[in-house]
Amino acid sequence: MAKIVRKAELLGALSRALDLTEGQPEGHCVRCCWIGINVGRKLMLPDEVLHDLYYTLLLKDLGCSSNAARICALYLADDLSFKRDFKLLDGKLPEVLRFVFAKVGAGSDLAARFRATVNILKNGGPIVTELIETRCQRGAEIARQLRFSQNVCNGILDLDEHWDGSGRPAAKKASDISLLSRIALLAQVADVFATASGKEAALAEVAARKGRWFDPAIAEAFLAFADDENFWRVLSSDELEHTVLKMEPGMSAAHADEAYLDDVAYAFAQVIDAKSPYTAGHSERVALFADLIAEELGWNAERRRHIRRAALLHDIGKLGVSNSVLDKPGKLDEQEWRLMKRHAELSEAILSRIDAFADLAAIGGAHHERLDGKGYPRGLAGDGIDQETRVVSTADVFDALTADRPYRKAIPVSQALAIIRADAGTALDPVCVLALESAIAKSSIIDKAEASPRLKSA
Repeated sequence: MAKIVRKAELLGALSRALDLTEGQPEGHCVRCCWIGINVGRKLMLPDEVLHDLYYTLLLKDLGCSSNAARICALYLADDLSFKRDFKLLDGKLPEVLRFVFAKVGAGSDLAARFRATVNILKNGGPIVTELIETRCQRGAEIARQLRFSQNVCNGILDLDEHWDGSGRPAAKKASDISLLSRIALLAQVADVFATASGKEAALAEVAARKGRWFDPAIAEAFLAFADDENFWRVLSSDELEHTVLKMEPGMSAAHADEAYLDDVAYAFAQVIDAKSPYTAGHSERVALFADLIAEELGWNAERRRHIRRAALLHDIGKLGVSNSVLDKPGKLDEQEWRLMKRHAELSEAILSRIDAFADLAAIGGAHHERLDGKGYPRGLAGDGIDQETRVVSTADVFDALTADRPYRKAIPVSQALAIIRADAGTALDPVCVLALESAIAKSSIIDKAEASPRLKSA
């Protein structure tokens, strides 16, 4: 029997994956939801507006992974710490310049740092606009795929616009900016400063930006909570997530059926794969190959749906890995390799929090384990690795071999199959390898017109 899943519970838990890729402490979007909904209630917004505000706040960072690689390349910096620290800036030129000189190329050689700094100083405005535009447009697109209203999409699209017109990407002013965005931006800044430096810092920052970044009426609504000890207590308490879940407007109607769970898995696969240009389409291709293997193994429709979801979400932990590691063209050092391996543990931790996807958590955590016990993160071996994980692992390796990576070009399909065949029984399950070979032989996904066949674009 299908589980009845609250949409708020599902997306609230997944919002923690978005916190990772923004470099924010876990629960940032949930805290923003608490702040923003309380502001909305203070403004006496109608329930239908509060409903859209609620999901705008939880999903405001849906597009955040799409600019991570670009930030890393332009600023020669760890995108996670760069994003985290950038949110503490007020946008004033002296402060921004200090940030640029401190952050750009930290850890790079002097020549590379000099070139990157000159580029940022010369083209900084257009660069920032491009990065924000990419993120906001992508976030709005994914919100549409998740069947949210145009109001929610606009709320995500306008997130970085400022009341006085100094924001980006469209330099909108005052009431031309989505009301939901105006509240979400304030909630974001308030949480960043409250988490970093405490209640007084958040209040001071909102007061200082009133009339510049923030709609004065919205800022005043937030500042009205200055002496509300219960508001601040809940914001920093362990009960916050449960409290935010209960305050969902229209909660009786907001449930997710099986088709919506599929949509969510596909949507978050796009968030995951946008993190790096080398993983574009990776999760969807792994889902395709896993499904082909499952079909060869004679699995029923329900089990195949389960494995597709697992494949789509297996790499969700990569949102917490810097692109300086994910996209490094050379060999990873010991510290970088530790960070890379951590993505499997993060995948398991994120998925295990979501009732609807909890049975996928073990697959996310173990898809880099090997039959011979030489995989990671736990060194599982043999019967310690279940069949579903073996299917996803085989599909994952096949796609990794046949796609470009920062350290090598894609390998022809025939060669990739030979490599996988050689790993059968040590790294990969022989039954899964045979099923994949049989599925590939039957399918038309190989372009036979090429001398060295590669996969057609998925």
